[in-house]
Amino acid sequence: MAGRIPDFFIVGHAKSGTTALYELLGQHPGLFLPEYKKGAGKEPWYFAREHPHPQTNGERNIAYTGRTVQTLEDYLSLFADAREDQLVGEASTSYIWSRTAAQRIAQARPDAKIVALFREPASFLRSLHLQLLQNHHEVERDFRKAVELDAARRENREIPPQSYWPQALIYTDRVQYVTQLERYKAVFGDEQILVLIYDDWRADNLATARRVLRFLGVDDELELRTADVNPTVGVRSVRVDDFRRSLRAGRSPVLRAVRDAGKSVTTLGMRKRLYYPLVRRAVFGAPPPPDERFNRELRRRFKGEVAALSEYLGRDLVSLWGYDRLD
Repeated sequence: MAGRIPDFFIVGHAKSGTTALYELLGQHPGLFLPEYKKGAGKEPWYFAREHPHPQTNGERNIAYTGRTVQTLEDYLSLFADAREDQLVGEASTSYIWSRTAAQRIAQARPDAKIVALFREPASFLRSLHLQLLQNHHEVERDFRKAVELDAARRENREIPPQSYWPQALIYTDRVQYVTQLERYKAVFGDEQILVLIYDDWRADNLATARRVLRFLGVDDELELRTADVNPTVGVRSVRVDDFRRSLRAGRSPVLRAVRDAGKSVTTLGMRKRLYYPLVRRAVFGAPPPPDERFNRELRRRFKGEVAALSEYLGRDLVSLWGYDRLD
């Protein structure tokens, strides 16, 4: 293959600190992580795109993974600017729950190092649901109802037409933490895998990042700057956001005309100062308060998984996450 397959992969779950860790590691001169850009950079998904088509024999494909095919050349081009003395890395949250990514990564780079992040299941799924609503992957705004659709969605029903990754919407399947880790252990072994817990990351970003740097074998004494990225937000109005996206994309002749007219009478600076902040306030806001009753139901449901992960990692996550205090 002409090009470099990454030396390490951040495969942790979404809404578990992966973006912040990615940006923090990207400051290190000994590491190369491609800058985020739509469809590339962080979240290239290359090793999880086993079915890049929405239809199979005329029926919707539940394993549809991405709107477009990504060639190996496209993928390797992300790392073309890396220096020879740098370690190359990438982060795709789909790799942790994909059933095939671990094997495919190992075939391409058997000596790769793997960094996995995990978060308390109930809070993870709630944040994930809000994120999927924000990017229009999910349409069911009620978190309880969205989770209750899992059974139907496993049967290829109740999947939004715009969903580019139907398996991402099967919430409870995402909390098979030990099974997910076992896929990587089977092909990489314990020495090549570093498991991080979201609580440690939130408590001390820099200490956790330095732990990753030591795992990768690079200098961990350099000064790094932390930042709060990818915060959880609520969607105030799906309709307003739909209109905003349609206007930006110019999805009809009328919308293209309105978009172009707006650009002709404003500058980019004006839009950044006035229009964009106004639209963000209209569309997004603070996340709604959690449904504590449903949160307890989820925690009871996932207690066995938390206990299994505790045993697997040799760490008492049952107490850390409060699963020993369920009534």
